[in-house]
Amino acid sequence: MEKRDSRYRWIVFVAVLFTYLLMASQRTAPGLITDQLMRDFNVTASTIGLLTSIQFLVYTSLQIPMGIMADRFGPNFFLIIGAIFTGLGTIFYSLGTHEFVLFFSRILTGIGDATIWVNMVLILAQWFHTKEFVRLIGLAGMTGSLGFLLATVPFSTWILLLGWRAAFFSAGLLLCLCGFLLYIVLVKKPKRNFLDESVVVTVEVQREKTVVLLRRIFSNRQAWALFFCHFGVVGGYVGFISSWAVPYGMNMYEMTRSDASQLIMIGLIGALIGAPLTSWISSRLETIKRPYIFVHSIVLMGWFSFLLSNGHPSFFLLIILFFIIGFGYGSSALTFAAVRQSFPIKESGIVSGVANTGGFLSAVLLPIIFGYILDYFQATSGNQVDGYYYGFIAPVIFSIVGLIGLISYKEKRQVTGDKTNISIS
Repeated sequence: MEKRDSRYRWIVFVAVLFTYLLMASQRTAPGLITDQLMRDFNVTASTIGLLTSIQFLVYTSLQIPMGIMADRFGPNFFLIIGAIFTGLGTIFYSLGTHEFVLFFSRILTGIGDATIWVNMVLILAQWFHTKEFVRLIGLAGMTGSLGFLLATVPFSTWILLLGWRAAFFSAGLLLCLCGFLLYIVLVKKPKRNFLDESVVVTVEVQREKTVVLLRRIFSNRQAWALFFCHFGVVGGYVGFISSWAVPYGMNMYEMTRSDASQLIMIGLIGALIGAPLTSWISSRLETIKRPYIFVHSIVLMGWFSFLLSNGHPSFFLLIILFFIIGFGYGSSALTFAAVRQSFPIKESGIVSGVANTGGFLSAVLLPIIFGYILDYFQATSGNQVDGYYYGFIAPVIFSIVGLIGLISYKEKRQVTGDKTNISIS
């Protein structure tokens, strides 16, 4: 039996997505203990910003190389190793007694995290027919947001019960076990059950040299437009919730850690709604650019509202703003629909890596900028309100850059008969 027709493919699907769920949760879970780390390790806000950003920096720098290596050597090995690396990094994080260990552990976690998306997409493409794949890739994208959701109230409660060290240690151990599970599910069992498919024919279309392909992609204005588009809508949200969202709620609104983590959960609910809704609207309108411009504009107004309210909006408005910003993050799936529309299939993986690099580059920059601004105002005036107010200038600028990138994107339409269609993946 062909593996795309077997029931076993659903075991693969569940195992891969469960691993993605846990790995995604560890992107933002450290933001729950920002204040504890500052107290336990006696470090400044700028150090915490660097600690948060280094994982995203590693993730960002490995996106394009990971796409190239996965295409050449296959996705199974890298996904298994990635789960183990993420688990080990999380365990080292829980055992750290010096800030050097914290930095090393986040680098290791970033290396593991960088393997997940590209390899997961390739694995699902191997195990599912095209129609199934198009439906399931949306569910896979939502799993990342569910992972972020796991790192809010549920993980915050786990921290309260066990303490932060035991909570992170248990999460890391579970991820290492996921690596072992993936080895059984992706390698050992298929070799036994699908012997006829153990040798995969990889001679398809002669590929141009990697250097030539990269040079052509990086000289393409469409690729850069999508890079900046993703830069504007992803990093502000991911960078903020992974570092300063919980301290912001605790310092500015005198919330408990659990209450502040609920703000993040509101944003993640927005992300879960934004992904399928904007894709549906885009397919109905048969255009990507117009609804995406609307989303970018709303996100820009959301960040700008923090400035209009001096960094301290009313609690009701705060809930709305977190939902809007999360909704914008969920809508960022349209970036990859635009990639699919504008580039041939053989190039869409690398261009997706370029666009994803833009999104997580802003996630690298935001915590650093925010941390330095908070340190400056803490040292000069001791006024946290001013620190957060000027910190919100960064995501406003990022959003403006994203909107400019999206406006410069030239949408291509495919005409079939007398009707114009846009392919949405």
